[in-house]
Amino acid sequence: MNSPSSQQQPAPQATKSHSVDHESAPDHPAANGRNTSIGLIIVAIVVVVLAISGILKRHHNATVLAETTQRDAAPTVIALPAKAGASADSFQLPGNVTAWSDAPIYARTSGYLTKWYYDIGAHVKKGDLLAEIATPELDQQVSQAQADLATAEVNAGNAKAQADRYTGLLTSDAVSKQDTETFVTQAASTSSAVKSAQANVERLKQLQSFEKLYAPFDGVVTARNIDTGQLINGGAANELFHLQSLGTLRVYANIPEAFTAAIKRGQKVALTFSQYPGRTFEAKYVRSSDSIDPGNRTLLIELDVDNRKGELMPGSLAQVHFKTQSAAQTFVVPAAALIFRREGIRVGTVINGNIAHLVPITIGQDNGATVEVISGIGPNDTVIQDPPDSLIEGEKLNVETPNPHPNGGKQ
Repeated sequence: MNSPSSQQQPAPQATKSHSVDHESAPDHPAANGRNTSIGLIIVAIVVVVLAISGILKRHHNATVLAETTQRDAAPTVIALPAKAGASADSFQLPGNVTAWSDAPIYARTSGYLTKWYYDIGAHVKKGDLLAEIATPELDQQVSQAQADLATAEVNAGNAKAQADRYTGLLTSDAVSKQDTETFVTQAASTSSAVKSAQANVERLKQLQSFEKLYAPFDGVVTARNIDTGQLINGGAANELFHLQSLGTLRVYANIPEAFTAAIKRGQKVALTFSQYPGRTFEAKYVRSSDSIDPGNRTLLIELDVDNRKGELMPGSLAQVHFKTQSAAQTFVVPAAALIFRREGIRVGTVINGNIAHLVPITIGQDNGATVEVISGIGPNDTVIQDPPDSLIEGEKLNVETPNPHPNGGKQ
């Protein structure tokens, strides 16, 4: 028979085992929470990495697209180094021929043209009557102004007489000083009114003198824009005649900066004209602007040519032939390389590998397919052979260098 103590011993062991199970059970939820947090962090990192990768890829694609677009938009040109030509001790430039004096003739008064005396091509002397204008309204204004002047002179004479009379009576106290001062002031004001009326009459007479148009200098009438009975409005709105002095003509040319020291004032220069093939005219270098134009780096000069025979006409294009004291290096470029702009002739060059630069040049001999350039480019310049008409300064280019042996080097 077991004792009571022996029967109760297993109970504590069961209780201890049950207690251990309760103490270890909470460890499982804590481990699961940590695993979930780590998983979420990993997922977030993956999402961020994918987002950044996508953004960088789109940015790269946009950059590549922009570069490709710019590259495809840039014109493709062929550029070659400038080819040296023979040295030149002379060069020619275009020159603009103008009249010695050039004046449009306008009317200073309004009216109707009654008669004109010279037509186009007529040679006139200074002071010759060109035309007459009838101005009936102005004539009536002159008559009115003269009548106003006569009235003002009568009023001034009466006021002066009154002032003199009162001034004499004032010494004997026969009149008041106040009345005397009133008449003296009235005499002064009427005297000023006379001067004003006289000035108005002179002004209208000056306008009346413009009824007749006279030649301001010796010359040739090159335009007549009026006819008998035509309404004439005073001012510079309508030119009536155009007069030019043609005894001596002025020829203007732009000398490249490189040759300004070689051309001296007083030097004789030969001129040629297309209407006189094989013939030369002698001109004299008389003056210059004494300033280099920063736009095209040239000096404007004036040449005078004798035209008393009347063979040359203003507005013509002359070829001015200059002789230099020392030979200058020239370069040969294709005629297709020339760019004709309003500012003058240009050639396109390539700078910094792919940037267009337009250079003003001076042409020497023109051989048809090629032209001789005497200033503007140097041996280190790369010239665009056939530039597009739309080429502009600073434009990016796709530059190609032609293969000198297109068959792979086989001759």
